[in-house]
Amino acid sequence: MATGTGTYHQQLAEQKRGAILDAATRLFMADGYAGASLARVAQDAEVSRATLFKQFPTKASLFEAVVTHQWAATSDDRDTPEPGDLARGLRTYGRRYAALMSRPEMVGLYRLVIAEMPRFPQVAQTQFETGKMPFFRELEDYLRAEHAAGTARVDDAVLAASNFLGMVGGYAFWPRLMVVGWDPTPAEVEHAVDEAVATAVARYSVA
Repeated sequence: MATGTGTYHQQLAEQKRGAILDAATRLFMADGYAGASLARVAQDAEVSRATLFKQFPTKASLFEAVVTHQWAATSDDRDTPEPGDLARGLRTYGRRYAALMSRPEMVGLYRLVIAEMPRFPQVAQTQFETGKMPFFRELEDYLRAEHAAGTARVDDAVLAASNFLGMVGGYAFWPRLMVVGWDPTPAEVEHAVDEAVATAVARYSVA
């Protein structure tokens, strides 16, 4: 019985956390970092202020959780490729990155960071360190593994990862911030990923 009770309380806590993150995401996007209040987050999430402050005692900690949550949005079907097939591995990372960056919430998050950066530089630092960097480092590690396996020659994994994600993001994400109506189809995004993969394979693959 105790185990069942513990599981129930854990599930309830996870549901409340999810409701808080969803409400916080909406409010950050709508009102900006400065305008979003923790009291309003608690109200919209239908939780007590005590519950909110227990999990997120500051606005900064809540924003960090929102960023982490958004970057982990596709982690349920996450496939970490093994070295040995550079094209397959890059395609896995490229498609995952394109899917993440194409989400409306991610576009809104970046717009928020750009708008708030002059007044709150920590929001940009949070977005970079807790959001993009873990993904970026995972791709770096994969490229180093391919290099160690002898299937690719990647002398600078940081530059290689940056160039590859830049090719994908240059089509799938960045125009969304500036070009009204930019909304490529899934097939067009997949084609852009495949072109980035082909370019990287031509540069780094060992025949």
